[in-house]
Amino acid sequence: GLDQVGQQQQPPWQLRQQEQRVSQAGTAAAAALVGVGSDDAAVLPAPPPGHLLVSTVDFFRSFWPDAYLLGAISANHALGDCYAMGAHPASALALAVVPFGSPAYQASELGDLLSGALEVLGNAGCELVGGHSSEGAELAAGFAVTGYVKPAELMTKSGLRVGDVLILTKPLGTGTILAAAMQGKAKGVWVSGCLQAMQVSSAAASHILQDNGCRAATDVTGFGLLGHTIEMAQASQVQVQLSLSVLPLLQGAVKCIEQGVLSSLHASNAKAAAEACNYDYLSTDARYVLLCDPQTAGGLLAGVPAQQAEACLQALKAAGYHDAKRVGSVVKGCDADCGHEQASSQQLVPLVDVVV
Repeated sequence: GLDQVGQQQQPPWQLRQQEQRVSQAGTAAAAALVGVGSDDAAVLPAPPPGHLLVSTVDFFRSFWPDAYLLGAISANHALGDCYAMGAHPASALALAVVPFGSPAYQASELGDLLSGALEVLGNAGCELVGGHSSEGAELAAGFAVTGYVKPAELMTKSGLRVGDVLILTKPLGTGTILAAAMQGKAKGVWVSGCLQAMQVSSAAASHILQDNGCRAATDVTGFGLLGHTIEMAQASQVQVQLSLSVLPLLQGAVKCIEQGVLSSLHASNAKAAAEACNYDYLSTDARYVLLCDPQTAGGLLAGVPAQQAEACLQALKAAGYHDAKRVGSVVKGCDADCGHEQASSQQLVPLVDVVV
């Protein structure tokens, strides 16, 4: 955790070394680092007229012994919040923890991490404008991203409406597969598919959702699909239905669950099951367990008007989101007591009905 790291801001000369290294490697996004270290803070242009600013940050420990992949996936993960709101990411600050070691080793790890991140950020049109590094027991990375969006194009968690179809753009299962890999219980093809899925950008998906009338979306990350669905239902004051039979799943995810392999975050996520119907009936189904699987760089969960849902799905698949699925719907509205015990009956009003 952060309490275990020694705070040591990366010297400007070392960041410039990484800039030169990335440039020499031929990364097109290297220009994003020009000027890093020259001032105490980045000076950014104002957003285009008529746009709102959005700001987000994500940070996590390394889940795979490859600094380049960590940089790429952590950048993609951080960008997901912007895309979930329909925003264009404009600038980013890097946060990095490099393992204790020789200066040459630390420079190599930081260089690989930045190389992976710059490729992803560059493809997104997002400029890396600075950062901060520390030393610690293990590699970790994150990004603070700032973007902009027109108010009329903003997608929020509170925008679900009765009759909306819930669409999930990417498959589930990264948490259990990565946990299985750490225990030596995952097949190589499962891990390869998982790593590839985490590198798929949600940029195109965000635009497609906007074009099809979406005004409610979130990215499915650490709380799992069930947790993030409950967040949207609470914010929108609606009740939703999820269908297990159509969930898009990564190859090997069910096998990992059947082996009893769960992410370290799964237990806390599973507490959300109290706000879902049919828990006792479905809790032994591996697919139900995957509803609480924490995702890294997961897909977008979006509410799309029913009359546009099929066209939206077809457009997503044409854009390369081959696992995009209709996973549920908004069935009815409710009041502010949804998901909370009502004083009169002490009964929990469920937000999510999970069906087979």
